[in-house]
Amino acid sequence: MSITVILPENSCSAVLRRQLEAALEDIPHTFTGDVEDLPSGRLLFAVALDSCGCNKGYYRILGRLRGNGRLLEGCTAALVVTGQGELYTKSIARTLALSANMAGCAFIGRPLVEATGSLQNFRTQAELAGMDEASAYAAALRELAQRLAGHTPLPPIRRLVALHASSRSTSNTLALWDLVRRNLDGVAIREFGLRNGTVMDCIGCSYSACLHYGERGGCFYGGVMTEEVFPAILDCDALVMLCANYNDALSANLTACVNRLTALYRRTRFYDKRLYGLVVSGYSGGDLVAQQLISALNMNKSFYLPPYFSLLETANDAGSLVKLPGVAQRAADFAARMLAH
Repeated sequence: MSITVILPENSCSAVLRRQLEAALEDIPHTFTGDVEDLPSGRLLFAVALDSCGCNKGYYRILGRLRGNGRLLEGCTAALVVTGQGELYTKSIARTLALSANMAGCAFIGRPLVEATGSLQNFRTQAELAGMDEASAYAAALRELAQRLAGHTPLPPIRRLVALHASSRSTSNTLALWDLVRRNLDGVAIREFGLRNGTVMDCIGCSYSACLHYGERGGCFYGGVMTEEVFPAILDCDALVMLCANYNDALSANLTACVNRLTALYRRTRFYDKRLYGLVVSGYSGGDLVAQQLISALNMNKSFYLPPYFSLLETANDAGSLVKLPGVAQRAADFAARMLAH
């Protein structure tokens, strides 16, 4: 499968292009600097940031993605972001990923290779592989290119897990989920409410300790996560995160859940499991929570990101969500996309 590399040019892009040429040596590929008139298929977004953490061509691409909600339908992508300093690579990547996804683009699980100026973020990988940081970075580029080229479509959703930390009597988030759920005919759904101290946050075990528990399908803390949530996620085709926006972030219990999934991730990858997010904000900022889901569960925990993965709504007072104009149709359309992808 041929890959189209989208590489906006700046003073730093020539180095990144050479690195990508090496990683794509035996994979058919072409380079372009824009997202207009792209063929459907495999895309590799590649952004080289300058010393200020910027790339003007990237912002032009961002504007075009946000201006056309169907621009990348039929495309599946991955990302490479390099920086001259130690900051901004991840924030640039997840902003780009959300904007491309809202334009119809899917992303493979663990779709990002980022390289800070010092390559310090590759130190652990380098030590584990017995090589230097530059070699570890080159190996990561190669592995990403191969996975993107070899990606195959996932089978239809048959089993789904939904996670939330809300109270059903007052939650606009669960009201939105009810509107979506009623349209998911033929899907077996398991729903877990993680509230009131039911989930302890990650204790930060050593890598070897986390691997020890994870290989046995467990975690140091045990409890509902290992007894119920872990087995359900292993068995599902899709994970739906039901997220009330708390200060422009996931709730504490959902954050703890994501952290605890590290033990399971040590044992298995989630490339064949889709990620969806329903986000309800009282005022604004739903895009920030959607980016957090992408960063935590797609980029870090390897869940596949289907096109249009998130449904973002704004509703404050209890019960106001169901009164939003057109919300029932948006929920039905979202469910239809879930079943189609």
